[in-house]
Amino acid sequence: MRAPTARRFLGCGVLVLSLALPTTAPAAADDGPTAAVPPRPLTLVTLAGAGTAAGRADAEDLLARQDAVLATVGAEPVYRWTTALNGFAADLSPAQVSILDDQPGVATVEPDTVRPLAGRTSMAAIRGAADSRRLRGGAGVVVGVVDSGIAPGSPAFADVPGLGADPRGFTGTCSEGEGWSTSDCTRKVVGARWFVDGFGADRIRSSESLSALDVLGHGTQVSSVAAGNAAVSVRVDDRDAGSFGGVAPQARIAAYKACWGAPDPADDGCSTADVVAAVDAAVADGVDVLSLALAGGERIDTLQLALLGAAEADVVVVGAAGNAAGSAYAAHAGPWVTTVGSAVGRMSRGRLALPGGRSWTGGGRPTPVEGRAVRAQDAPAPGVTRRDAGQCRPGALDSRRVADRIVVCRRGGIGRIDKSGAVAQAGGRAMVLVNQRPGSVTADFHSVPTVHLAATAGRQFARWVARHPDARVRMSRVDGDPGNRRTAPWSASGDPRGASLKPDAVADGDAVLGALPETTGRTWGVFSGSSAATAEAAGLAALLRAERPGWSAARVRSLLVTSARPVRGSSVLQQGAGALPGRVPTAHLVLDVDASDWRRALRTNTLADLNTSSVLLTAGRTSAVRTVTNVGSRAEYFSVTARGFTSHRVSVRPLAVRLAPGQSADFTVTVSGPQPSGRLDDGQVVWLGARGGVTRVPVALTR
Repeated sequence: MRAPTARRFLGCGVLVLSLALPTTAPAAADDGPTAAVPPRPLTLVTLAGAGTAAGRADAEDLLARQDAVLATVGAEPVYRWTTALNGFAADLSPAQVSILDDQPGVATVEPDTVRPLAGRTSMAAIRGAADSRRLRGGAGVVVGVVDSGIAPGSPAFADVPGLGADPRGFTGTCSEGEGWSTSDCTRKVVGARWFVDGFGADRIRSSESLSALDVLGHGTQVSSVAAGNAAVSVRVDDRDAGSFGGVAPQARIAAYKACWGAPDPADDGCSTADVVAAVDAAVADGVDVLSLALAGGERIDTLQLALLGAAEADVVVVGAAGNAAGSAYAAHAGPWVTTVGSAVGRMSRGRLALPGGRSWTGGGRPTPVEGRAVRAQDAPAPGVTRRDAGQCRPGALDSRRVADRIVVCRRGGIGRIDKSGAVAQAGGRAMVLVNQRPGSVTADFHSVPTVHLAATAGRQFARWVARHPDARVRMSRVDGDPGNRRTAPWSASGDPRGASLKPDAVADGDAVLGALPETTGRTWGVFSGSSAATAEAAGLAALLRAERPGWSAARVRSLLVTSARPVRGSSVLQQGAGALPGRVPTAHLVLDVDASDWRRALRTNTLADLNTSSVLLTAGRTSAVRTVTNVGSRAEYFSVTARGFTSHRVSVRPLAVRLAPGQSADFTVTVSGPQPSGRLDDGQVVWLGARGGVTRVPVALTR
């Protein structure tokens, strides 16, 4: 029986996150509803000044200051933070909170919130072939993953030969718990900790584990995409599905479990108190890259202040923009976080070709098939309605009519994977899955070769099949084209009145393959959304940190973001600099920010003046100054242009510079044109290096 705790979630003011969780099994019978009246949440208190990560404070001094504040309200802390943040979490009454309002040295006071998990995941989908050609990269780097834990038994995290140099300076621990022992930490999974006092140990579902063990699957997916082992064989439903490798396969992983499953999956989520505690621990442990595949709110709150401390400790912090386009701005407003949105369009596609050349494409990874097609509703088994047959329900198809045919099934009623199983059971050769209304298409692991068509294309194809029952159809696979990438319609856009331009970039968030815990029912699956994009960005940051071990986190962040390529049809408030590269960038210019500058600019409200890798000019601002530095090994000539602006004249001076290695130069972006109208005009300042590098600085004009 779980030990009782008074730490519960706040029933109001909940923030929506971008965590993309796999579909979980139904709650067990003893997973009853939570209490009718939830206890009050913890209160998060941040004191003025930085934590020890900034190098300007002593932990004992910070604890003494916290003790003085706690004494004024007569409270005991649940969490205390001294590394990334100077603060604590405590169970405080409204009267105690009001006392804090008058206390000197108290910077912020906010209630804890449990941030819900917004699922965009399939247990069995895949964006295409699982084959990964990257076999090396990331050696010596530790990626900290604040999420729902990790499944150490997955081959993606095995202690395999070839991991390269061990990380230096990492001091993390391996905390034991339910289903987790110290032996679960290896040279690959080098640290594991868990934090539950904010969420409440008495609020988790019975299948949860009070340890770093992942039972939801999201943390395992994120960790595997960022830093899973290379050349791992993937099998789904006893079928070979290629091989898998994370973006930085030699990097190590430290799991910080701060996201939990509740009896009602709708209540799954991450307590801010637990997340902040995880961030504080990860910074103290010495991670090199920190991944938070959860949206962090649209303002500078307690979590963002903790991530500021991580940046001051020279950690590359990567956060998800969120999946709430139209209802919330991109998360992680602090410019010290690399905020990543989602791009779609690289999913493997399937093609249906008719005699005469007409064709349709949709989601899929089918092996080549040629044969006659039949609509499922035209082949019902005896006693089965046309509706049930059309949805390809198990046992609903007449094997005499579908044997060796390409079966056209309607979406709905049951799971997509179950439909292909029913087709296979009836002897069908392949399946065409047809949407009945506007919606996404996927590339699933199916029992038979499958192409998933959107509603309009599906209706056209189904009508053709009805008129040509004896004609032969050819099904084939078309690899995804990087040039077809677009910003996902659900990826959150940046605040046009924000302190900095968000998101910083986008990455693939379209059916990204990752490992899963066996408790989810499968060992592989895909997830979509800014969670998947964040995992890819974290892996790229690990690659870059391994290749440039002497570089600051700010330089890594700048080179990564400014090497992105714009995607068509999206503003910079939707895509930032564009889609992140698929490999380590080769450009030689960076925009550097000293770690001490972040907090000073926050205090003086001058974040827009920092040397960030983007420019956001709001009302009253007509110019911005940035500084570029040559990080190459030779002197190089760089020229600059302004591109993409439609209603303003944007000039950059100087037009060209010659920089020796390590040398820097200022440049000024000046805007002239119509009076402020509140309408967005955007483009990029593009630096071209004589040695071939391209550095893109996105500019948004919201004057």
